[in-house]
Amino acid sequence: MTTTPLSVLDLSPFGQGQTPADGLRASIALARRSEDLGYARYWLAEHHLNPGVAGSAPHVLLAAIAAATSQIRIGTAATIIGNYSPLQVVEAAGIVAALHPGRFDLGIGRSGSTSAAAGPPLPPVREERVVDGLLLPATGPFTFDTARFVAQARLLGRTVGDADRFEQDVLDILDLIEGTYIAPEGVPIHATPAEGQDIQVWLHGSTAGPSAELAGRLGLPFGANYHVAPAFVLNAVDAYRAAFRPGLLNEPYVTVSVDVLAADSVAEARRLAAGYPRWVHSIRAGQGAIPFPSPEQALADPLDQGALGVVRDRVTTQFTGSADVVAERLENLRRVTRADELLITSITHDPADRERSYELLAASWGLESRVGSSAGADAGSAVADAAPAATRAADAAAVAGEVVFA
Repeated sequence: MTTTPLSVLDLSPFGQGQTPADGLRASIALARRSEDLGYARYWLAEHHLNPGVAGSAPHVLLAAIAAATSQIRIGTAATIIGNYSPLQVVEAAGIVAALHPGRFDLGIGRSGSTSAAAGPPLPPVREERVVDGLLLPATGPFTFDTARFVAQARLLGRTVGDADRFEQDVLDILDLIEGTYIAPEGVPIHATPAEGQDIQVWLHGSTAGPSAELAGRLGLPFGANYHVAPAFVLNAVDAYRAAFRPGLLNEPYVTVSVDVLAADSVAEARRLAAGYPRWVHSIRAGQGAIPFPSPEQALADPLDQGALGVVRDRVTTQFTGSADVVAERLENLRRVTRADELLITSITHDPADRERSYELLAASWGLESRVGSSAGADAGSAVADAAPAATRAADAAAVAGEVVFA
């Protein structure tokens, strides 16, 4: 259908009746299959204290995925700045990048609190819009468990106002990779084995906020988030492009994430997606993502209308159906957002159904299988081609991506 690359975003979820180890093994198996199918990148999200998500330490799991694959680019979408120091981020990325050169994408996300007066995480959108066929849904109000949020922040070592350091943390990461970091004490610092590695750095964001603006100002690639904050995706990509100045890249480069489930029929896709509303509701209700319900469990116990209203924006923007129907909606998303790549995330109760969804979509989209091929990371080359020649010669271009936050 198109030459636009497709990539995979994996949370390492698992279903009711399954174990976290099942979810981790399914991620490794899906990474192998995604490589064979021709997906460009395999990125891991970072989520903490979720009862049904095993992906709490993406850099650790990436080492296993990198060892199980050989060509697909691997990385994070995103490593949440503030949960670690810049040096910890760079050293973790550097170890995997040194063992698997030319394949690592370091996605950076912003989270935490600022010193400014707190407002709602995302402003409510009262009315839905359809822009050239793309739904930008209204958002309903929802609350979160404050005590749980505070406990998680404490366990992760977060402090009030730590998000104020976001820009400086990003600059420190870039300097440590490039080998140009000078500590405030005036001492040159060299981060082994990350320094000099071919690590592409991405920033990810959900809104027209600090991440989009910083990615543009630094000339980095940007990951916009349709799958969690669909109402704001055009604001985010527009803000990034408006702020863009040539830097590590000569021109803007965008990937857009979206939740997808393809099956052999529309009816089967709807059945497999029946647990999705309750799964999203568990996140927004503050308990963290639950083990994904089976279709039978979900159909026997659907959400009431009040609870469904809390998650309607995400349910209506999950692309479900036959592969051709899903591919048409993806093409429309690409066209309206002018995305250079699309980032696909899928969740089912049975990992085999998730793998089948990626297989059907790869065939409909026209991805080129890597089975029996020595072709490498074409998407990484595309990003590098957008970089100034001097930057490419000195070091691989860094790409910025952030998934859920402003």
